[in-house]
Formats: sequence, structure tokens, C-alpha cells
Amino acid sequence: MLSNEIISLIHLNMIQGVGLKTVQLLRDVFGSAEGILQATPDELEKIDQLPPALRDLLQHKPTQYPVERELELINEYGCQVVTLYDAAYPQCLKEIDTPPLVLYIRGKLTPEDSVSLSIVGSRDAKDYGRKVSYRLSYQLAQHGLTVVSGLAKGIDTSAHRGALEAGGRTVAVMGSGLSFIYPATNRDLAEKITESGALISEFPMQVKPKPRNFPRRNRIISGLTLGTVVVEASNRSGALITARLAGEQGREVFAVPGEIFSELSTGTHKLINNGAKLINTVDDLLNELPPYALSRIQPNVSTSPMPDVETESSQESPIEKTDPRAAAAQPSPEVQQPIQSAPAPPPDLTPDERTVFDAIEIPSSHIDTIVRTTQLPISQVSSVLLMLELKGVVQQLPGKQFAKTG
Repeated sequence: MLSNEIISLIHLNMIQGVGLKTVQLLRDVFGSAEGILQATPDELEKIDQLPPALRDLLQHKPTQYPVERELELINEYGCQVVTLYDAAYPQCLKEIDTPPLVLYIRGKLTPEDSVSLSIVGSRDAKDYGRKVSYRLSYQLAQHGLTVVSGLAKGIDTSAHRGALEAGGRTVAVMGSGLSFIYPATNRDLAEKITESGALISEFPMQVKPKPRNFPRRNRIISGLTLGTVVVEASNRSGALITARLAGEQGREVFAVPGEIFSELSTGTHKLINNGAKLINTVDDLLNELPPYALSRIQPNVSTSPMPDVETESSQESPIEKTDPRAAAAQPSPEVQQPIQSAPAPPPDLTPDERTVFDAIEIPSSHIDTIVRTTQLPISQVSSVLLMLELKGVVQQLPGKQFAKTG
């Protein structure tokens, strides 16, 4: 049951033109959000800092959607509403210049989510970017960090999936009200996020996804986290807005290098040139955490293989599975020699994965050879090979050669 004060803050948040500074000013004068809504025209007239247009809004209290319907939808979707004045409001988000007055939450935010990183990037990400995003997210989740992103296609989707499939937590910040899942293709993913994290939004329940909402949404993505990682972004990518906001908020900015001839590398390389920390491995992220956060991460990472990730073809990734407390003792995957004895296939492979796995000869096979052996389309073979890489049973070598790992 929502208190009258929270309902009043929801109402104020729904009045277009009444912003956070106005609410804070009036709350100091009237003592509460309820007091603001109950203020008489004469009382509002006495406040010199209040322009006539704002006085008119507060007298008539217009909202685009009925408040009663808003409350019905909050209940219908099982949302929690946390306001800036509640103890449950994320402390790191309170520290930014313009924190949201109201947060709608489906799922649950926990104190552990304060140790988090955001992973953002292009909606039109290539296989390389999706693979890097998935692997980084998976590894961060294994270490106990929460992964924050925006539920968009491409990099965001891979980041959320990686965290979930590692058994970790992830938070999706929406550019719409929580009664709208955008994109619609991520509805199933959104439901999974509510079970192991949260969907959050500052927008009223009935607000549809609009282009102008997403830059505003991005300050929450960066504001919730210790730092932002950009994976594949052009010079026009909204991910660069998130990175800029992270820098303005005093948070770390990281960028993953990409292919030099790819348009989707122009934004990330520009960030690196401007001082963003270049990321080659998950250790590069973990080593930049503040001491209090580093002390809370899990040093012993499970070696269970990573499941699949949606992609179309395989490309090499600089991100490899590592343990920040034992990285020095592990040989780099780039210098490992091909395994000379044929390892047994894992029991959890799909039929297609088993077919491709069996087609790889010792010490290695070119992708064209695998295609000829399996008689499968090259796009399917590429996709399956990436799944096998993520499961840790195959590694890609230079020249599109693939070898079984032991």
C-alpha cells in the first residue's frame, strides 16, 4: 500500500513542467508533497522564486494520464515505488546532479547492487561486440557485481543475458513506463531480469518509449554504477552520452577497443583517445574498483562454461575468462598451444554443437573444412562455433582456425 506522501510525489512527477528543483523548493516551504498539492493560490503567490507558469501548473495540477489509473497500473504490474526521500533509494543515484524524484521498480534492488558496472553500446552491434559484452557481463556477475544496462538490442541485451546466465544480478533502466517493454522482442528477457534483478524507470507507467526519453534514461544507467563500459559505439551512439554523463558524475569510463575499420569502433576509440580506460580483460575493470568495492567481490570464480549468446558469426574477442586474484598464474589464452589429444565432448552440447565439435580435427581445423565436413551453412557453423567458444570447449586461433580445448 502506497502512502499518501508517495502518491503525492507520483502526482507531482506526472505534472509536466514541474521538476525536481521545484519540488525540493516547495517541499521545504510546505513540509511535504501532500502540502504542495494542497497549497492555496495565495500561498503559492507568496513564493517569489515560483514563476507564474509554475504557479498555474500547481494550481490546476494537470497530468497527461489520470493518477487513479497510474496507481492501478502500479498495482497490476507489481511495482514498487521508491522516492528520493526514501531510505531504499540507491545512495549512488542520490549523488548525481539531477536524480529522479520517483523510481518505479519491477523486481528488487538490493544493497549489493551498489557494487555495479554498466555495459552499454550499439543496438546494431556486430558479433564481436555482442560476444565481448556477454563475456564481460558473465565474468563480472561471477565476481558478484551487478550489471546495469538499458534493455536495448545489441550490446545491452548481451550484457543482461551474460549476467543472468552466470547466475548473477542485472538491472535494466527503461526509457518508458514499466507497462511498456521496449523492444518487444525482449519481453521474455525482461521477465527474467525481474527474477534476478530489476527493471526500473523514472517515467510514469503509461509513458511510451520515445527518442527523447533515452538520453534522460542514460544518466540513471551511469548514476547507478561505479563506472560505465562502452562496447562498440559509433560517433553518433547514445552510449557516448552515457559515457559523458558518467564522467560528469565522477564515475569511471571504460572502452573496449574494436576493429580499426569498423564504424562501430569510432566512438569507443575516441573515448580511449580522450582518456577512457582501455579494457582488454575483466581484470582491467576489477582493478579499477575502489577498495571498498574490491573487498566485496568474489575472488573464487566458478569455472563452469559460459552458455550461448545470440550472434551470427564468430570473431575473436580480447576478453577472456580470468580470476583477478590468480591471473598471473594462468597462461594467456592467446599463447596456449593447440591440444594434441582429443578431449571428450561435454555432455551438455546440443546436436548441432556436437556435430561441429566432432568435425574439428587435431590439432585444428579451418572453418571452411568444418563447413564441408558438417554440410551445414557457414552462418550456422559460425554461430555454433561461437557457442562452443563461450562454453569453453573450443578456441579460435589466427586465420579462422578452431581447436578443441582440453
